[in-house]
Formats: sequence, structure tokens, C-alpha cells
Amino acid sequence: MPGLLRGVARTAVVAGTATAVSGRVQRRQAEKYAERDANIYAQREQAYYDQQAPPPQQGYAAQEAAPPPPAPAEAPAPSSSDTIAQLKELAELKAQGILTDEEFAAQKAKILGT
Repeated sequence: MPGLLRGVARTAVVAGTATAVSGRVQRRQAEKYAERDANIYAQREQAYYDQQAPPPQQGYAAQEAAPPPPAPAEAPAPSSSDTIAQLKELAELKAQGILTDEEFAAQKAKILGT
């Protein structure tokens, strides 16, 4: 009976040690990955705010002195012969297999202004 008790005790110690080590490894990995995920999140958040934030200005006077941005200039309407030539060139590219149906339709709409 003492041999059996000793075997059971040894098994309990080994199992308890393995559980403790396993738990510690899991905690360390969780902390490591949580730190990494927090850094990635912070970098993405900073990049987002950098894209969204307007450029800094120098006080109230700089805001008043800045002229408004110029209105976009409208392109002159292409003549009908230019439009026809562009459409023919587009059709040739489609026939050669260079353009897909979707690309052809998009470019055609762009040329026709619709």
C-alpha cells in the first residue's frame, strides 16, 4: 500500500506542476499578444487620425488670411468628331480583348459624360 500511495502522490505532483507551468505559459503568451495587439491598434488609430485631421494652422489670423480654394475648372466639351474617334478606339481595344465589358462601359460613360 505505501508503494501505491507513493505512486499516486508522485502523479499528483507531476500533474499539478504541469498544470501550473501550462497556466503560466498561457498567461505569458496572452500578455505578449495583448501588448502586440494594442500596439497594432494604436498604430492604425494614429494613421486614421493622421488622414482625417486637417493641417494645423497658425492661430486665428492664419484662418482669416487663407484664401478659399479655387473652384475646379470645367473641361471644355469635346467635339463630336473627337467623341466618335474615342469611341471607335475604345471599341477596337474591346475587340482586341484589352478591355473587359465593364471597363468598356465605364470608359464609354466617361466619354459620353453620363
